[in-house]
Amino acid sequence: MSHLPDTHQWLESLDDPAVDSWVAAQNKRTQAVLDADQRYAPLRQEILSHLRDTRQIPFFSEHAGWLYNFHQDEHHPRGIYRRTTLADYQAASQQWHTVLDVDAIAAAAGKDWYLDGVAHCTVQPSRVLVHLSEGGGDASLAWEYDLETASWVEQGFRFPHGKNHIAWRDPDSVLVCPGWKGAPLSRSGYPREVWLVERGTDGQHQWQQLFVADQEAMMVAAWRYLDGPDGWLDLIEAADGFYSKTYHLIDAALQTHPLPLPPKADIEAYLHGQFIVKLAEDWCWQDKTHAAGSLLAVPLTCLLGDEGRIQQLVAPAARLAVESVETTRSSVVVNLIDNVRSRLQAFDWQDGSWHARSLPVPDSGVIEFADQPWNSDVLCYSFSDFLTPTGLYRLNVATGEQDCLRQQPAAFDASRFMAEQCWASAPDGVDIPYFVVRARDTVLDGQTPTLLYGYGGFEVPMMPYYVENFGAHWLEKGGAFVLACIRGGGEFGPGWHQAAQGIKRPVSFDDFCSVAEALIGSGLTSPDKLGIEGGSNGGLLVAACMVRRPELFKAVVCEVPLLDMLRYTELLAGASWIDEYGDPADPQQAAALQAYSPYHQLQAAARYPLPLFTTSTRDDRVHPGHARKMVAQMQALGHPALLMETDAGGHTGNAGQEQTAAELARVLVYLYQQLMD
Repeated sequence: MSHLPDTHQWLESLDDPAVDSWVAAQNKRTQAVLDADQRYAPLRQEILSHLRDTRQIPFFSEHAGWLYNFHQDEHHPRGIYRRTTLADYQAASQQWHTVLDVDAIAAAAGKDWYLDGVAHCTVQPSRVLVHLSEGGGDASLAWEYDLETASWVEQGFRFPHGKNHIAWRDPDSVLVCPGWKGAPLSRSGYPREVWLVERGTDGQHQWQQLFVADQEAMMVAAWRYLDGPDGWLDLIEAADGFYSKTYHLIDAALQTHPLPLPPKADIEAYLHGQFIVKLAEDWCWQDKTHAAGSLLAVPLTCLLGDEGRIQQLVAPAARLAVESVETTRSSVVVNLIDNVRSRLQAFDWQDGSWHARSLPVPDSGVIEFADQPWNSDVLCYSFSDFLTPTGLYRLNVATGEQDCLRQQPAAFDASRFMAEQCWASAPDGVDIPYFVVRARDTVLDGQTPTLLYGYGGFEVPMMPYYVENFGAHWLEKGGAFVLACIRGGGEFGPGWHQAAQGIKRPVSFDDFCSVAEALIGSGLTSPDKLGIEGGSNGGLLVAACMVRRPELFKAVVCEVPLLDMLRYTELLAGASWIDEYGDPADPQQAAALQAYSPYHQLQAAARYPLPLFTTSTRDDRVHPGHARKMVAQMQALGHPALLMETDAGGHTGNAGQEQTAAELARVLVYLYQQLMD
């Protein structure tokens, strides 16, 4: 790895009072610019009121006839876990019963705990593992809780704080991959071991080690698939890298057996004794080649050397991608991205083969699976598009019958606006799709304040979600919103992702800048009216584009970003992303990383827009040092830059509604100042 001088490396410290003072001074400077704006306080309150609107959809998970929901409001800022019946939910009744109060638990323990999830034991769902994180980070502890008595299980399962993977096996055992302090961890800080922990008497649980991954592995995980009320299968996923893994079957004698799947394949589901497998590379099996991008049904017997026929469920296509897979009692349901819009397809096992049929769902926007009650043919999904508020639907996959359970209230009057899909031409001639949401009567004179959003990494697609707060506080104020579907993402399958993977990452930057140029060329906006926003990998995207093409943009919102590409593998979970970006320990790859690393490519003589960087002290995934060092370097070179670092929320913003409202209000005020004032 290149050993360039790094005068700001001291800002990587998480326990240095001098760093705390520096961060506090930066926050104070940013608040003086944004929080002091007369628009900030009322905007924050309006967003907070919207978040707390009781008409918002309470998404749920259904277990044994109860619908469970996590809820936050002014009385429960950390949140409560509550439940109701389907009849009360359909009647829009507010008859919810609290079964877990996170505020009370945190107060009793004197901890800054936030809920990181509630894992129900599928076959005995009143028993759960409650995951609690410090400050909203990725690491969490897991304690066993009884929902019927609303209390911790005496001498129940309790696992320490860490980046653990823990899954119920049955009511009296769990599969545990320890990520806590003292456990063998990978370089990325993730688990390397799999243990079976069986309930014992007097809290003395029985531990049996099942698997240990190589020291160079990235992480392991383990879980149980239920195939109907009587069938089950235990599986280990051992990842060598972010996209390369081996699956191991745990047999009845607790011995493990590697399955002969290709390294770049994901097991998405298990039903009727068959794995549903998504391929990211070609796979030759039994003298037949299955192409990357395919979705296959692979019998377990086939992988174990017995009889069985692999069947292709979805064939790869130029504008098609498999987004996600869910199973009901009888069917496999595939959420497809078709030209950056969702559609659902079901596959039924009949007469020894799978038969496809389309499901009667909207196909003009984005669909997400919301819930699938175990051992039923029911599937709940949400649907929205840029201008249509989210609706929650309950579909019987077997019959096609469905109901709209809830419709989110409109956040703004959408009748004045339009959304259209457009295409930009990248430098290599590839067409890059993007969506523009704007007023119908927009004058194409280059004066429309425009926010361009992107991500472009980890095969994550950018989809046409309802714009909600940006509709009310951006579109209605005369702005336009643009979503770029650049390479590196998952809009068009593995090839679209791999085109910008590793040292080819700058392809995504070129794509994003091409969209910006197309917006300017169309007359919608101009460099003085164009802002860009992205978070995490998207933060790398917008910072790299700012450094490469500062003349294109007037505003840059860079959230929880990755910015130092020569040290990223040394910080927190960074080493787990080598498959995505490349390895700075390799001299050739280090040179490619340095050539686009935003932190290293800043120039004193350049003229950059005033950027806003955000991060969290509790981000235990992307180190806050990335944003801190970038701001320090810009200021050292004579360029103004704003930093806002929160002390809660982690990487995903897992904090209270008040912090969420404050963060969004600051971003909007910043955009008003840069693009509208």
